[in-house]
Amino acid sequence: MAGADGRRPIVVGVDPDPSKRLALAWAADEADRRHLPLRLVHAQGVPTGGYRSGEARPSWEEWNRALHGLGDQVLKEAVAFVESRRPAVEVSTLLAEGEPAWVLREEARGAALVVVGSWHLSRRREMFSSASVVLPLTAHAPCPVAVVPEPEHVTQQPAYFVVGVDGSPHSAAAVDVAFEEAALRGALLRALYVWHPPLLGVLDEEAAVRECRRVLSETVAGRTATHPEVELHHEVVRGHPVQVLTEAAEHALGLVVGTRGHGGFTGMLLGSVSQGVLHHARCPVITVPA
Repeated sequence: MAGADGRRPIVVGVDPDPSKRLALAWAADEADRRHLPLRLVHAQGVPTGGYRSGEARPSWEEWNRALHGLGDQVLKEAVAFVESRRPAVEVSTLLAEGEPAWVLREEARGAALVVVGSWHLSRRREMFSSASVVLPLTAHAPCPVAVVPEPEHVTQQPAYFVVGVDGSPHSAAAVDVAFEEAALRGALLRALYVWHPPLLGVLDEEAAVRECRRVLSETVAGRTATHPEVELHHEVVRGHPVQVLTEAAEHALGLVVGTRGHGGFTGMLLGSVSQGVLHHARCPVITVPA
């Protein structure tokens, strides 16, 4: 999917509801900052209430034709939105048939980043709704995925990003992305290693915390040389990773986590921490595969 100049686009899933524009705005701003093309994708899967208009007819052919017409209109309005917000961004569109999660996962193969919106569905609805996109996409996408929540959250000055570190390859990749995002936005970066004591405790808690500090320092060491302009704050915090990261990022520009971390089961495609912050964080969450 890379263009003739080799640049991989930022892909954004376009919601049919014109009031849900935060993910589209975030993606347009990100494409402008990175000088990358933006690909707007609208997938026509299971019909939703937004498509039940007088244009749809009982016959499959007419219903499908009306659906395509509405999809074209959704993309046309999205293009106009992007062009008015970021006129310098190169825009392309795709109207696809299929479940949104599957379509976006395929598009992710050639993308620099995939952006989708989220309305903070309950865990049960997110896991079992056929319209669910976030968890299947973040579990399988080969590139970073940014999940931008509705409504817009309140940020704090000075602007900052938060990244979770645990020493795994996924968290190392997340730190790379977090430094890039902070550098692009002139923001601070908070790198947190959250130590969650085991239920049975440890023989030497001080030694365990020292080891966490060592891993954290080694993980961020090389990145500070690559991005000397980023002001870094790093610390080890005791508590539950989901709660600590969510609270730390309450007023952040974004939270960056790996899709998997240490301590997970090999059969799990998405780690419990990344799942947890996707459900609870109020700022954009970027999940990064190793």
